[in-house]
Formats: sequence, C-alpha cells, structure tokens
Amino acid sequence: MSWFKRKYTPIKPKKRGIPDGLWIRCPDCKEFIFNKRLRENFKVCPKCNYHFRIGAWERIDYLLDKGSFKEYDSQMESNDPLEFKGTKAYKDKLIGDQKATGLKEAVITGEGKIGAYDIAIALTDSNFIMGSMGSVVGEKITRAIEKAIEKKVPFISVSGSGGGARMYEGVLSLMQMAKTSAAVARLSEAGLLYISLMTDPTMGGVTASFASLGDIIIAEPKALIGFAGPRVIEQTIRQKLPPGFQRSEFLLQHGLVDLIVSRKDLVPTITKIFKIFLS
Repeated sequence: MSWFKRKYTPIKPKKRGIPDGLWIRCPDCKEFIFNKRLRENFKVCPKCNYHFRIGAWERIDYLLDKGSFKEYDSQMESNDPLEFKGTKAYKDKLIGDQKATGLKEAVITGEGKIGAYDIAIALTDSNFIMGSMGSVVGEKITRAIEKAIEKKVPFISVSGSGGGARMYEGVLSLMQMAKTSAAVARLSEAGLLYISLMTDPTMGGVTASFASLGDIIIAEPKALIGFAGPRVIEQTIRQKLPPGFQRSEFLLQHGLVDLIVSRKDLVPTITKIFKIFLS
C-alpha cells in the first residue's frame, strides 16, 4: 500500500535572459555587438565600420588629451525670447532636454590639447534639440573662436547637428549663421588654422555656416551632411536622388569635404595636420 500520496511537480529550470545593456544591434549590418567591445572600438561597429552617433562629452573623451579639457561658458543657457507655444512650449522643451542629457545647451565649448597641441574647440550634440543652433549655441561658438584668436591657437568644430536653425527662436536663430561665419572670418584674418569635423548628422544652418568654412574639412564615414534632408529634396524636385546622396563619400567625390577619417584615426590625423601647419 502507498503510505504517502504527493503530487509530483517537476521543477522547471529558470530561463537565463541576457541582462539589459550588454548588447546592442548595429543599425547597418544588424549584427549584435557586445557593448564593452563597442566602447573600446570608439563606438564603431567592428564588422561593418558603422559609426554610432555619440554625444559631445564622449567626443571630448575620444579626441582630447586626458585631463586637458577646460570648459567655457558652462552655465550659459537659452531663455524664451518669443515665448514660443506649440504642441510643447519651448521652455518645457529646454527643461526636458536638460534633464535628459545633463547638458545646458546643444553645444560644449572649451580649450584643451590634442597630441599636446593647444586648441579651442566647440562640439554640438544632437541629443539636445537635435543639436539645433539657437542664440546661445551661436554665442558660445563665437566666444570659443574669439578665445582661439586671443590665445593664438587652432580652432576645431565638431558638428553633430541635425536640427539646423532652431525654429523656437525665429530670426534670432538665423542670425547665428552670419555671426559664427563672421567669427570664422576673423579667425582666418588672424592666420589661425580651423579644422571642421562633420559627423552624422550635420544639417541645415550649421552646414550652411561655420561647419563648411574650415580650412580643412574632415568627415566621418557615411555621415549625413547637407542642408535640407533627402526626403524633402525628393518631394520638392520630384526626382530620385543618386545613391549615397548627402553621405560623406558622395560629398568627398564632389569636393565638399577634404578627408574621410574613421573615428579611431582622428587624433593621429589631426596631430599630423598640426605638425604640418604649425611647425
């Protein structure tokens, strides 16, 4: 006879999931990449060389000599000159992006060293209102150029701006195109080197002003660079654009950029340029 009656319940092994944040999928080749490996490879896909978009602080870490960066105008931020109201008020948009990114504005400016050479630098960040150029962005870039003139050092701009001029500020935003271009002209008159690095994306008023005025214009591979976006152009002219239109490689063939340089090779390339022009 049976002394004990107990229902048998098999123990199911727990499924082992992959912890969040360990892997990321490349948007280009669709391969999964270990995040640590991606960071060690300058946020570039090791299989297809796709350059992930990165923020301004990450670029500072990759470009500048360790511990050399000193920020300018770190507390400068936009107000709301037009009291813009839309689906979301401009003030609310600014506060939201400041909280999400930890940035005060869409540009970081300062001074530092690359390969032991002193430089002044401005870096726009597409994470903050798509890196669009408002009055504060234009002012900070202009002040950084003026610092380069004062200190007699090269100026470097790193553009990651997909938003062009910032519509929330109307004509005040459009004025920054002329303002930054005039500052670049003064830099040139002072006989100082200006290197412009165009990254994905560099669009709108940024492309139509300071980003295209460098003595040497470098682009990262496959970066989207232009004024209006490809879809807008196709809808306007009602024609299909050539393959790769507005990408770095197409623009190199047509003379808009001078070099295409992979992210991991930027520091040695810029250092070599300095050795040629500053010796």
